[in-house]
Amino acid sequence: MQEFMLIFRQPSYDYSNVSPKEMQAIAQKWQDWVGGLVAQEKFVSNGIRLASEGKVLRKGGVVTDGPFVEIRELLGSFCIIKAENLEEAVTLAHGCPALDADGSVEVRPLYK
Repeated sequence: MQEFMLIFRQPSYDYSNVSPKEMQAIAQKWQDWVGGLVAQEKFVSNGIRLASEGKVLRKGGVVTDGPFVEIRELLGSFCIIKAENLEEAVTLAHGCPALDADGSVEVRPLYK
């Protein structure tokens, strides 16, 4: 069994216009999807939701505001799962709520 990181990217948009009821529905979708991974004993660990602000360090010690405000999607969070191979990991990523919000799930194997 290998471990894979699922990296969740979503379009950058203002959540302040989302009602509490809508936010609860979004949270429930995530809980249900992760719960399915847990039930299959494929879930290893979760990442914490990332804040939108930060800094980017580049070669030569150059520090800029980030993360990359010029792009239209944000790295929202990540989790670690286990699967037999990359194909199974991709299959497990199906149903991720990030996809419902026009986002994507990047699936990356972890080196041991």
